[in-house]
Amino acid sequence: MKNSKHFWGPFLFGAGIIAMIDGIVFHQVLQWHSVYMNTDRPHQIVSDGLFHLFSLVILFIGGILLWNRGELNNLRPQHIFWGAFLLGAGWFNFAEGIINHHLLQIHHVNPVSPNRLFFDLAYDASGLLMILIGWLIYRKGKQN
Repeated sequence: MKNSKHFWGPFLFGAGIIAMIDGIVFHQVLQWHSVYMNTDRPHQIVSDGLFHLFSLVILFIGGILLWNRGELNNLRPQHIFWGAFLLGAGWFNFAEGIINHHLLQIHHVNPVSPNRLFFDLAYDASGLLMILIGWLIYRKGKQN
């Protein structure tokens, strides 16, 4: 991909930010689920801590790539950044939703709700929506 160094920094930054939002909102504030639900509470907390550590590493790598990305020449930097950011956030939500909620079923967005599938599908849809919007914005930024 031409100018890929301008893509991966905001992509990873977006994935890291959305992962932290997921961990803070769903794991800590609402306490709807943990990364690994089929264990006792102390091990759930450890699984969430490892998830937050992973998210922090992704944020850190994305930040370094953003810091070192250089000039964008004739490209639109705000579109490149926000498009790739939303692509990263969307792909994280969609992949995490499909893998963890549907395939592995290690947790669900709201496991105590009678509408559990609705919450999982809404989470997947939010990822797809961010991917679509991010792709449109990124594509506009690549146009000269």
